Amino acid sequence: MRRIFVTGIGTGIGKTVAAAILAEALEADYWKPVQAGNLERTDTMRVRDLLTNRTSRCHPEAWRLSRAMSPHAAARIDGVEIRVGALAPPATPRPLIIEGAGGLLVPLNAKERVADLIRPFGAETVVVSRHYLGSINHTLLTLEALARRDLAVTGIIFVGAENPATESVILEGAGVRALGRIDEAARIDQEFVRRQAERFRGL
Repeated sequence: MRRIFVTGIGTGIGKTVAAAILAEALEADYWKPVQAGNLERTDTMRVRDLLTNRTSRCHPEAWRLSRAMSPHAAARIDGVEIRVGALAPPATPRPLIIEGAGGLLVPLNAKERVADLIRPFGAETVVVSRHYLGSINHTLLTLEALARRDLAVTGIIFVGAENPATESVILEGAGVRALGRIDEAARIDQEFVRRQAERFRGL
């Protein structure tokens, strides 16, 4: 069954909303293995509330850490150890959208990074990028890290207004394709996710 790992070029660039939109578009399940902080309003809860199709299911996290910080540090405070080898994706007959924590090189423990989750899960990767000063560098570094690990990249989702000069240098420089665009919105709700999902139905 198809698994898509959603990663971002940093924190707070729209990764969770992108994951919800892909889950809605593909009627896929959603899973975030590691949640660090915000346990009263987790990303899983947010995605669940944004989906409207009757097929998708949101699976519980493997680790729910109390502090909003790097998972390796939050796990140490909570007295637990995150180990990639101890993780198994939830069983489902549907496609599975897997959301990482932060960016690719965020540490899970002393040796393993978020990127180390992708291959064991047999997942393809979707990169979410938002335009800001420095985003070209952050996006290309993310794509370079994936290429160095020989991980399959399905493409990039850009968030926000079109920026042809930025997007062309990213796409041509990394040799990847744009999968689509997610609009900026003052309010992210079910209707917004449903509209945006129409752009990704054929992914």
